[in-house]
Amino acid sequence: MNENEQLLEQVTARARDAVREHGKPRPVPLADGEIDRAESVLGFALPPLLAALYTRVGDGGFGPDYGLLPLRQAIAAYEAGRSSGWGWPEGVLPIADLGCAMSACVDCRSETARMLLFEPNPGDPDLAWYHLSPSLADWLRDWLDGTGWFREEWDEDEMDAGPWAEFSSRI
Repeated sequence: MNENEQLLEQVTARARDAVREHGKPRPVPLADGEIDRAESVLGFALPPLLAALYTRVGDGGFGPDYGLLPLRQAIAAYEAGRSSGWGWPEGVLPIADLGCAMSACVDCRSETARMLLFEPNPGDPDLAWYHLSPSLADWLRDWLDGTGWFREEWDEDEMDAGPWAEFSSRI
C-alpha cells in the first residue's frame, strides 16, 4: 500500500469517527465523472489526492477546521476569487474554510499540491497569500497528528507560513 492509500484510509477512519461523535452524516463520495466535469469547468486538473478525497471519502464536510468544502462550493469560491479584486492566482483552489475569512487552498499547478493560506484580513492583496504546507498530503498528516497548523498551542514565530511572493505571477 502506498503513502496516499494509507493517508486516504486514515482520513476515512477519522471522518467515520467524526460521524459517530457528532451524529451528522458525511456527504457521499462523488462519482468519477464529476471530477472530470469539475476539471473542465476549472480549466485545470485536480491533484490526484484531492480527487481521491472527493471520490473515496466524501464530497466535503470532513477534514481540518470546518472541513473540506463540497467540490461545487470550492469551484464557486475559486470563480468568485478570480473575478474579485484580490488578484486570485490561477490554479489555486480554496478547499477549506479556516474561519475569519481565511481559506486553505491547494495549488493545483504545483507538483506537490502545495497548500496556501489566503488571509484577506489585512485588506491588501499583496499581504494575503502565505505558505501553509509543502503539500496536501503533509497538511492532512498534520491534521491527523495534531501537529503544524493544527496544534492546540503554538507560537506564530514557530510556524513556517512565510509569504507566497509568487502569487502575483499567476494572476
